[in-house]
Amino acid sequence: MTTPSPTADTGAELLPIATPARTRAALRTLIRPDRGLALTGIGILVAATAVGLLVQPLLGRIVDIVADGRPAGDLTLPVVLLVAVAVVQGLTTTLGLTRIARLGETVLARLRERFVERALNLPADRLERAGAGDLTARVTGDVARVAEAVRSALPEMARSVLAILLTLGALALLDVRFLLAALLAVPVQLLTARWYVRRALTLYADQRVANGAQQQQLLETIGGAVTVRGHRLEEQHTERSAGRSRKAVDLTMRSVNLVLGFYGRLHIAEYIGLAAVLIAGFWLVRDGAVSIGTATAAALYFHSLFGPVNAALVLLDDAQSAAAGLARLVGVTDLAEQPEPEAGKPAAGKPAAGKAAPASVPRQRIASPEAAVTVHAVSHAYGPGRPVLHEVSLTLEPGEHVALVGTSGAGKSTLARIVAGVQQPTSGTVTAPAGTGEHPVVLVTQEVHVFTGTLAEDLRLARPDATDADLRTALATVHALDWAEALPDGLATVVGEGGHRLDPARAQQLALARLVLADPALAVLDEATAEAGSAGARVLERSAEAALDGRTALVVAHRLTQAVAADRVVVLEAGRVVESGPHDELRDADGPYAALWRAWSGSRTAAPHP
Repeated sequence: MTTPSPTADTGAELLPIATPARTRAALRTLIRPDRGLALTGIGILVAATAVGLLVQPLLGRIVDIVADGRPAGDLTLPVVLLVAVAVVQGLTTTLGLTRIARLGETVLARLRERFVERALNLPADRLERAGAGDLTARVTGDVARVAEAVRSALPEMARSVLAILLTLGALALLDVRFLLAALLAVPVQLLTARWYVRRALTLYADQRVANGAQQQQLLETIGGAVTVRGHRLEEQHTERSAGRSRKAVDLTMRSVNLVLGFYGRLHIAEYIGLAAVLIAGFWLVRDGAVSIGTATAAALYFHSLFGPVNAALVLLDDAQSAAAGLARLVGVTDLAEQPEPEAGKPAAGKPAAGKAAPASVPRQRIASPEAAVTVHAVSHAYGPGRPVLHEVSLTLEPGEHVALVGTSGAGKSTLARIVAGVQQPTSGTVTAPAGTGEHPVVLVTQEVHVFTGTLAEDLRLARPDATDADLRTALATVHALDWAEALPDGLATVVGEGGHRLDPARAQQLALARLVLADPALAVLDEATAEAGSAGARVLERSAEAALDGRTALVVAHRLTQAVAADRVVVLEAGRVVESGPHDELRDADGPYAALWRAWSGSRTAAPHP
């Protein structure tokens, strides 16, 4: 269960946050496979802490020997035992903390893998509504905060809690009145913890949301820097960034003040408890109920509690911050946990925000070996009152190349993503090819990513078992083999971040080569040649034509030369199909496509020759 998605001051509908109960359940699920490791680690720490509790009685014994004026030789055994206790406690503590740390790292790795897996399967429109900043803040700041808690807070918390419980038991063994005196500090500590927890969880959650909004603003400003400068909006965007930064700083300062108040209250509890134990010791020694050494051991026991108690309570700071981060991570994993649609059954995709899909028009994605693609009455909206597609119906026959054209905002990219299966429609059905390979449908967009690694590794993302010969064949198919082999180390050249830089045209050819290696039954190209610029446009169009040869294709055409080469052209206008047919027929029909063609060909004629 997750809480409703909060809305930052960016206007974005942020990804949901899991409830405390759901977060605890997810944590139990993550730990369950390593219960044996957890029990072993805790058992060793119990033994280490129990051994360490022998220090105070041994010191008390030394005090009694000195107070009674006994020979110096009587000190030998207690001193030797103190050394032995230190060695045994050090070894067992190291072993126990190592196992607890291993448990934490294993659980953290499992959490990261699950988060990345789920995040990659989030619906595209859901990510667009949330904005990149929210997801970026979760995958960086929240994961880092949880990781920090796992590496430092978890082992220390386990050791501190065990030390507190066993030390209180040792005080009771000395004399139950020492325990009662020590417990006078507990009400102040509990009230302090309650006061802190009630404020910290909300504060840290707000702080993470503010950090996400800040990152979103920075990403938008930096990503659109050219546009910002072109419209002279530098001052406005700087003020927006400063405002969101001020909000994040204000929340950080509030958390600092909260921690300072927390520490101050803990010092008061320490004073009350230690004073009570010393007074109890004075009265018990005076009455002859205990020796000076026993009273000394009791005082040392309580003093030894300062560290564990303070650590446990102070770790509430890390725990609350980590809990807020974990709830945000679990919120993402829960959001993406949607069953894959089975053939003939409605898909489990979520409807657009604030609007449920009509029960009479189920959303389906059906695998079919017959028709390549059938889109029936598909509608989509990114939010209430923001329809993008209106009952679009479209059929692609096996092997047919269909070009999708229209003005900006007509819904072309949305329809392409729905056909590719990366986005669920609000209503309607999509019948996609079953295919025989691992990738029956492949989408290549205008924005492609070159992953860090060798060129061969980048290509094998599409087909891990591909041989070098397969890679060269795919590159040759898209007319990229010559420049690939001309790289400093050929296919072994490191590309991506920190490696050999590929220009937009070559990066797009790399994506098309991946498409060839994946060998899908259906290929969807969403303006995949738009980044090349005029000089590389024809080269990329040839590459795309070669990559699509022999397979069904839906091409969102950035240049109408792609429409000319297609078997059929489909014209979208305001989310509706207004024309469909071959290029020549639509060009001569004097309809919307003819107007687009005249505008495009006219601009091409008027463009100066280089």
